[in-house]
Amino acid sequence: MLDGFLNVFTNIKDFKNQGSFEGWIRRIVVRKCIDFLRKNSKINFSDETEIENTGDTEFQWKYEVEHIQLAIDNLPEGSKMIFNLFAIEGYKHEEIAVLLNITEGTSKSQLHKARKMLQHKLKDPKSKAHGNK
Repeated sequence: MLDGFLNVFTNIKDFKNQGSFEGWIRRIVVRKCIDFLRKNSKINFSDETEIENTGDTEFQWKYEVEHIQLAIDNLPEGSKMIFNLFAIEGYKHEEIAVLLNITEGTSKSQLHKARKMLQHKLKDPKSKAHGNK
């Protein structure tokens, strides 16, 4: 993250006031973080097979923020990265595919898997979102 901010300050003269300054900074920092992860760890994406849709649309989120964050933190790295880029950062699948050098289908599949894993972890009282993947 520090490299990202260093990059922002080094290239501040290149900001053209097109779009928001916050968005420009976010893109730089997110890309630096992804570059760091690519260089320092292997990001594994499971195959693109579709997960069965249980039709459980009435799932209610009655958990504290920390509990949900812990469940997200315990997702497999690839799914967690895509979940964060899509759900938290607001990237589209097309953008995620370009950033991570994967297909849009892989991005969509990993997001679907991440959501299902989170639902399972947060529903299952035994899991407590602690690393039970």
